[in-house]
This record gives sequence, C-alpha cells and structure tokens, in this order.
Amino acid sequence: MGGTRDVRGRLALGRCQLLGLAGFAVAGVGALVIGALLLLPIGVGFRLLPPAAAALRRLSDRYRSWAARWTGTAISPPEPLADEQADRAERGERAEQAEQADRAERPRRRAAAVLGDEGFWRDLRWAWLEPWLGGLLVALPLALVEYGAFGALVQPFVWRHLGDGNWYAFIPVRSTPTMLAALALGLVFIAAGLRLAPRVLALHGRWSRRLLSAPRSTELARRVERLTDIRDEALDAQAAELRRIERDLHDGAQARLVALGMTLDEATRLLGADGADSADSARAIGDDDIRAARALLLEVRETSARALQDLRDLVHGIQPPVLADRGLGDAVRSLALDSFLDVHVEARLPGRLPAAVESAAYFAVGELLANAAKHSGAQEVRIALTHEDARLRVTVTDDGRGGADPSGGTGLHGVRRRLGTFDGTLALHSPPGGPTTVTLEIPCVSSSPKTSSSSGTV
Repeated sequence: MGGTRDVRGRLALGRCQLLGLAGFAVAGVGALVIGALLLLPIGVGFRLLPPAAAALRRLSDRYRSWAARWTGTAISPPEPLADEQADRAERGERAEQAEQADRAERPRRRAAAVLGDEGFWRDLRWAWLEPWLGGLLVALPLALVEYGAFGALVQPFVWRHLGDGNWYAFIPVRSTPTMLAALALGLVFIAAGLRLAPRVLALHGRWSRRLLSAPRSTELARRVERLTDIRDEALDAQAAELRRIERDLHDGAQARLVALGMTLDEATRLLGADGADSADSARAIGDDDIRAARALLLEVRETSARALQDLRDLVHGIQPPVLADRGLGDAVRSLALDSFLDVHVEARLPGRLPAAVESAAYFAVGELLANAAKHSGAQEVRIALTHEDARLRVTVTDDGRGGADPSGGTGLHGVRRRLGTFDGTLALHSPPGGPTTVTLEIPCVSSSPKTSSSSGTV
C-alpha cells in the first residue's frame, strides 16, 4: 500500500510540474488575447482576436481534459466558440448565395461574435488567474520536494564550504550532527511534498472546475435537454423492466406454481376421489398408488422450493436485501465478496443515502465489476465510496489492460444512463495498458443516521 502511495505521489508531482510549466503558455495566450482587445480601436484587433480566442479555447479544453483524467473532476465545456459558429453559418450562406457577404466586414462580425460569447470571457478570466493562483498552488509540493532535495542531497556535501552562516530552514548547519539533522529534515520535506501532491492536484481540479465550467445559462439549457432525454429513457427503461418482471414471473414462478397445482391434483386423484367412502377408498388405494402419491408430493416440495428461489432472485434483481437492510457500503462489500477478483472496498459514508441513489450506485458498481472481470483482464480492483459537498462519489480502479470505450458495448453507456436519471456523471480514464479509473458522482444528501459499518476496508 505504501509503494502504491509513493507511485501516486510521484505521478501527481510530475503532473504538478506540467501544470506549472503550462501556466507560462496560459499567461502567453492570455496576453495575446488582451493585446488583440487593445488593438480593436485601430482595426488590427478584429483580425487578431478570433485566432487568439480559438487558441485560448484549445488551451482551456486541454486543462478540462487534464482535470477529468487526473482527478476525475468533470468540467462541463462551454458552447463552441461563437466565432466557429459564425464561420459555419457563413459557409452555409455562401453555398446558398454564392458568397455575397462583404469580405471587409467579415473580420468585424467574427470579432463581434467572439466578444458576445460568455464562454470567451470565462476563459479569459481563467487565463489571468491560473498562472498566479493555480501556479502558486501546484508550486507548493514542488517547492517542498526541491528544498528537501537540497537538504538531503546537497547539504551533506557542501556544508563545510558554506561557512558558519549556513542555515537550512531553522537548523544552523555547522557540524556533522546538524548536517544530519538537516538531511533528516530534507527527507521529511520530500515525503511531505509527495504526500501533498495528490491533494493539491485534486484541489487544482476543483479550482479549474469553478473557473472553466460552462456559464450557468448554458448548463441550465443543457440540463433541461438532458433531463428531457432522461425522462424518455426512464420511461422506456421502466416499461422494459416491467416486461422483464412479467416475463420472469410467467416463465419462472408462475409456471412452477401451475405445475405444482397440477401435481397436487394428480396426487389427490391417486389417494382417492372426493366424496368416496373412506373404507372403500382405503381398500381401493394400493401400495403402488401410495408410492406414486409420495413421489408426486416430493416433486411438489421441490417445485415449491424452486418457485420460492425464483421469487427471491426476482426480488434481489429489483432491490437486494443487503442494500435495503445494511446500506450501500455493506452492499458493495457483498459484491466484492462474490467477485473472483481481488476487490478492496473503502467506504466513508456518513449514513444512509436516498434508496434510489443507493440502488443506482449499487447496480453501477456491479456492472463495473462485471466489466473488469470480463473485459479488462484485471486481477485487483479498488472501490472508494465517499460523500462530500452533497455528492456521492464512487471511484472504481482496476489494474487491467485499459482501453475501455463507453460505445464498445461494455455496459458503460447503461451505467451513464442510469446515473443520468439522478443528474449524475460518469468520468472514464482508461489509457491503453491501464489502469482504468471510473468515477461516478451523484448529487444527494445523507438522509438517515449510520446503520451499517460504512467505514473501513475489505
């Protein structure tokens, strides 16, 4: 476990370094956009602004992609840049009217479209804040590691040549014992930087989401459209589920109960007809009839047991008893115990969540475990369940071959559709060679006190 944490720390540290270097590109592109805005009064800015805005959008999209891949923080992108939409409209108009637009006015229209795009102004605000605040944030673990490396790797060799005024942090390095103390402190700084890097990276992802998310009006319009689609899908799914339940009942428990009644009728016939004299019936029933009736009654018992099992399986498919009784944490642990993979579950849930949310998360985790077992070639799966900021967050990571594709028939589309009913999201990071990390987020609140052992690991 410690080795995995060290690997994650080094990986997060490298990503912090990349973000720090990318901050210079962000500052440069932001300065280019500001220059284009300042040149608008003399006309040059009309030609410079659209390509500069497009470059800024490509850079902000790269940051959105990094946040989703590195931290699982999904950032909703704004609508395509208004300049691109204007270009598409102009191309269609030229096709119909043989390019009657005035070439001299086209740059002004494109620049005006960019200036009226709310997403452009959000990108520009981010471009000026990211190099300073975001850069300082990711520089913290880098500074700790670099300063720690100086104390651990440089001080032991140069302290004699630096004179009596050499200080490392709060330690005056003037002798071998103080040099060893500086070396130990340097190692502590390095370890602190590695431990801090993943948290800083996650905080940077949340910071980027706050600045780079689509405008509220765009998100509301998308949500209305998404909820309309979700409503239609939910109605279709409900109808399909009712058909499945009806089919399972008809082909399973109902058929067995009909057979059970027929078998009982046959056993009754063998034991004697209704209304017959008891003495005559006793004389009429032979040993063969008794043995046949006994066999039929044993068959009745077996059929009733199978019918009961069919009903239990049907109920389990609708709402697993362990989920209803013990909550999401213990229900996911039961999935882990049933899987032939090495599954580790870490649940930090404050209490019971809404039943519908627990059910959606449970079946989503079950689908992801099935995918890992069938398609990824994984040996180990780690599941983390947390509840923060009124959102349930489930992270499922496997050590398989990667390359998962939601459109490849692996069931991820179904999981995303199930979560969409609750306005939830699914973020997938599955590079070729692995590992695969799926992050589920569902808005919800804790609705009842803790009733299960939701803390700890399996």
